[in-house]
Amino acid sequence: MSLTYTAGSLVAARGREWVVLPESASDMLVLRPLGGSEDDIAAVFPAFEDVRHAEFAEPSPTDLGDQRAAGLLRTALRIGFRSGAGPFRSLASIAVEPRAYQLVPLLMALRQRTVRLLISDDVGIGKTVEAGLIAKELLAQGEATRLAVLCSPALAEQWQGELREKFGIDAELVLASTVTRLERGLELGQSLFDKHPYTIISTDFIKSTRHREDFVRNCPDLVIVDEAHSCVAADDAGQGTASSSSNQLRYELLRRVSADADRHLLLLTATPHSGKESAFRNLLGLVRPELATVNLETPAGRAKLAEYFVARKRADVRTYLTKEDGLSDDSLAERTAFPSDRWTKDEPYKLSPAYRALLDDAIAYARDRVQAAGEQGRREARVAWWSVIALLRSMVSSPAAAAQTLKTRSESAAARTAQEADVLGAPVAADSAENDRLEGMDVAPGAAESEEAGARLLELSQRAADLVGPAEDAKLKALTKHLKSLIAEGYHPIVFCRYIPTAEYLATQLEGKLGKKTKIAAVTGTLSPQQRLERIEQLAAESAEEEGDPAVRRVLIATDCLSEGVNLQHHFDAVVHYDLAWNPTRHDQREGRVDRYGQKRDQVRVITMFGEDNGIDGKVLEVLFAKHRQIKKDLGISVSVPDETASGVTDAVVEWLLLHGRQGSQESLFELDSHQESFERIEREWSSAAEREKTSQSKYAQRSIHPEEVAREVAAVRAALGGADEVRDFALEALRDLDAVVRDPRDGSGDFTAQAGGAPAGLRDALAATLGGRLIEEDREIPFRTTPAVGRGEAALVRTDPAIGAIASYVLDSALDANTPGPRPARRCGVVTTDAVTIRTTLLLVRYRFHLTLPSRTGERQLVAEDARLLAYEGMPSRARWLDDEAAAALLAARASANTHEQLARNQIGRALDGLPDLAGHLTEYGTSLAAELDASHRRVRKANEEIVRGLKVVPQEPADVLGVYVYLPQQPASTVSGAEA
Repeated sequence: MSLTYTAGSLVAARGREWVVLPESASDMLVLRPLGGSEDDIAAVFPAFEDVRHAEFAEPSPTDLGDQRAAGLLRTALRIGFRSGAGPFRSLASIAVEPRAYQLVPLLMALRQRTVRLLISDDVGIGKTVEAGLIAKELLAQGEATRLAVLCSPALAEQWQGELREKFGIDAELVLASTVTRLERGLELGQSLFDKHPYTIISTDFIKSTRHREDFVRNCPDLVIVDEAHSCVAADDAGQGTASSSSNQLRYELLRRVSADADRHLLLLTATPHSGKESAFRNLLGLVRPELATVNLETPAGRAKLAEYFVARKRADVRTYLTKEDGLSDDSLAERTAFPSDRWTKDEPYKLSPAYRALLDDAIAYARDRVQAAGEQGRREARVAWWSVIALLRSMVSSPAAAAQTLKTRSESAAARTAQEADVLGAPVAADSAENDRLEGMDVAPGAAESEEAGARLLELSQRAADLVGPAEDAKLKALTKHLKSLIAEGYHPIVFCRYIPTAEYLATQLEGKLGKKTKIAAVTGTLSPQQRLERIEQLAAESAEEEGDPAVRRVLIATDCLSEGVNLQHHFDAVVHYDLAWNPTRHDQREGRVDRYGQKRDQVRVITMFGEDNGIDGKVLEVLFAKHRQIKKDLGISVSVPDETASGVTDAVVEWLLLHGRQGSQESLFELDSHQESFERIEREWSSAAEREKTSQSKYAQRSIHPEEVAREVAAVRAALGGADEVRDFALEALRDLDAVVRDPRDGSGDFTAQAGGAPAGLRDALAATLGGRLIEEDREIPFRTTPAVGRGEAALVRTDPAIGAIASYVLDSALDANTPGPRPARRCGVVTTDAVTIRTTLLLVRYRFHLTLPSRTGERQLVAEDARLLAYEGMPSRARWLDDEAAAALLAARASANTHEQLARNQIGRALDGLPDLAGHLTEYGTSLAAELDASHRRVRKANEEIVRGLKVVPQEPADVLGVYVYLPQQPASTVSGAEA
């Protein structure tokens, strides 16, 4: 039996109309519902089922809608599209509307046969979204079939949520805590990386020998590496340190993964160049081996790097696609709402007399201990050094941390050599800018050098425990004052601490002190990464329940387990540094959790607390932070403080403190001759790092994609799919027209609620299937939110949300079926008298179908795609004067300025429908032109790779479907209406 239905043609089967897909055979048709998605594809056997050719029926002149009918029908149709005909196959199926600048890495990727990119955009710009766009596109095009994301275990759940909620990629977590369960479900000899096509994998877990070998053997064809800087080490990195060993293991893993030249690899990091050239070169070598040695001082070398490297600061993208970017006008200008600036203030506090006496005694003990250990040997000296640092840092953190440290054994006490003591002691005492292992770093360190703390330490520990509470803890008292002030101004602050005992102490002490309506929670390393996110969401949910009350506030107490990677900008808008970090870069990381894209506040508040008389904080602030802030002011960006610089300064501070005590803290640290040379070297290193960063901004600026190229594609995408505002307006209007009870608070958030109890049964059933039957049956309020991250029973105002899809399907189906009972918001015909036109104008809503032949490195793919377009003409069909696309779209905003007589309306729409055959030639011509534009767009996007575009074809399927016909009549005096041409 020969195939009688061509791909792209319409058939009727099972009571509805379908589009025939290229995968069909003579005895089996593969069909997609007209306007449906890939999820609705079905197989039909013509030998056993009734299948016949279908022609799209013309609109009925008796079924007229109002002035909004065309806009509602057009949006309902476009929401149903899941695979557009343009070069970006995935944009119609994702639940996020990317910023224009976020398309740049995607455009760079599509110009490569095998995608290799180092994405180094600044913190908060959206590297996760940029990587997700590329991954979704490669999967949609068939260029990739499996995906692995390598990230820290603390960020795994966040990655899983982002991929699922925004990109519809349901990935399995492969962590130390999940691998046993996953492996139980494997067949004999099966790898879990084969069984699960999409995985999110802990880099710490996968670097172990057994799992590393399994992963390398069964590695997916697309790999994303988050925080990629932690996966390389400098050639001269100190051997034996825990950090360098971990980095070396990860680097070895990635080197083997990247060795497959056909594997797609995306490396993400906001800090690609930490000041160590060899580490940066090793990172580039993972992207392309030749980049490890390319001469970046030459234009040719920088041009080569630009093909694979994108690095932009906020200032580069805050305003984009403007005349300043080389465009002819600002019609596509995009302004991204990053917070404009951080309001920062250093707030001092003074110790209480009792706490001051305790600290003096602790310093005296530390001085004696260091002196005694120095006489015993190198190993003893280093153990004592790290124990003293632990003691002093905990002492200025909180009495709870001090009490814990003073009775706990020092980590370095187990060392057998001086070098081993440094390996064990350094991580818990320092705040490394490159420390990718924040897990466990918030545990209060030990100061005792034996299992049993000496009597002197135990006595100090008891004294510290007696100082808890605001009466003797002036730091806690000052924090309470600052928080009350922030809360009174409407802020939701995060308080960052160094140690777990401090965070737990603050949460306990602050409970009930900040007002009855203030919700407080603590998140520390005692919780698993998933539990941390759950606690934050629980805190947000508790305060959200009382959002109508202006007194409700959230306060989160956290350690640095939340200082990297976790997005907190939706729930918090102020940061308090309760404990001063010993590296300013850690403060940048903390503040970056809230000061990022999506933050609703234009100004984020930052308070840095410091003890002006404890002998430590003032020096660290004076030396490290003052220099850091000056560089940021001069360059407009933050430059990471080299770890050696920060450690050199803090070592000098501690040495100074032990030598002079707190009373010497008023003198300048730089007056010591013994430290002069050291500080001069530190100054040179830091200034050199700043100069390198300044140079790199121009040297590595993203130049491979011109803004004009981005503008062209953004305009095409918006024309085909619409935007977020269109979806929100559609949902609001459609629900109101369908007799739902809608409440729009107009509070600037864009959110609203709806009760669907009065809506038609068909819509209620469809919403119940997506939101839950009980919600609909009990006629409870359905929250519609502008964020794609919604909970059970909520709907996201994005085109891919199932509830939005259900509303769009109902509006479209009821428009196509005039016999649908109940309200029908959209109609296929309409006549409007309006002052928006001066001559009779007709608007057509036309659906085009295209056959796409898309070549790829895995072979050609045959696809059928749809597109909806508005076409408009003036005058009569036989003498049509066609308007441009912009003028046609503008008619959607036209509003009736006078009533239209019913008989006149029928005459006008009848004349327009009768004239459709006269328009067939132009509709075909427009479809051919549109196909040529799509073909050019595909070739333009992939212009750098001839192999990818060879064999590309875009062919229109005829005839086009005329879904809607809408006539706009000019308003005229009553005496002339009957004679108007209309």
